[in-house]
Amino acid sequence: MFKMEFTPEIRNRISDHLETFLGDERIGIIKRVLSNRTRYITVCLEDIYQSQNASAVLRSSEAFGLQDVHIIENSNIFSINPNVVRGSDKWLTIHRYFNSACPTSDAISSLRSNGYRIVATSPHVDGVALEDFDLTKGKVAVFFGNEHNGVSQTLLDQADEYLYIPMYGFTESFNISVAAAMTIHTLRGKLHEQDIRWALSGAEYEELLFSWLNKAVKRPDLIVKRFLDENPY
Repeated sequence: MFKMEFTPEIRNRISDHLETFLGDERIGIIKRVLSNRTRYITVCLEDIYQSQNASAVLRSSEAFGLQDVHIIENSNIFSINPNVVRGSDKWLTIHRYFNSACPTSDAISSLRSNGYRIVATSPHVDGVALEDFDLTKGKVAVFFGNEHNGVSQTLLDQADEYLYIPMYGFTESFNISVAAAMTIHTLRGKLHEQDIRWALSGAEYEELLFSWLNKAVKRPDLIVKRFLDENPY
């Protein structure tokens, strides 16, 4: 992918040029997916131990149209299992927090500064059942903890709200990837049932379109360089 920074006008001209290297069907798919992308909901994974679980959540997030996934690495290093993620990470914006005194607090601060409510998922804390969760109060960052201990006490102490999935059997919790998929699916459905402005802004749409077109064509660096050489600005 081409790394140079461009003004919005030049970037959009390059996007138009990149589209000429793709078929109409491919361009249509890219723009359809973009029109359904949202940053109103984001998923945060705290210290996930098994790469296949983290990768499954990435795949579900992309499939349900979320753009951002936040990865917190307090003690477990994040890695992707390519056999599980199946290339879905290519279309996501992944934010990683590590190498600090408290990556969890760093993630919370960053998300709050961008207007997100911090929502901790836990079957052991009084909270709101998934189907009753209110999305109309603003953007949400939904945190899922690791396979052994769930979300950290740091997160529980700093969360704005708590969410749980009702259980009716002896089992106390779902696998992290299953819980995340159920949660994302339910919340995504709520976006379309309520009067919420969940779509990307025009600027976000154009930025992602440029990024995705660069990923969709072969040798975008050469294509962009040649275009700029022939169309100096």
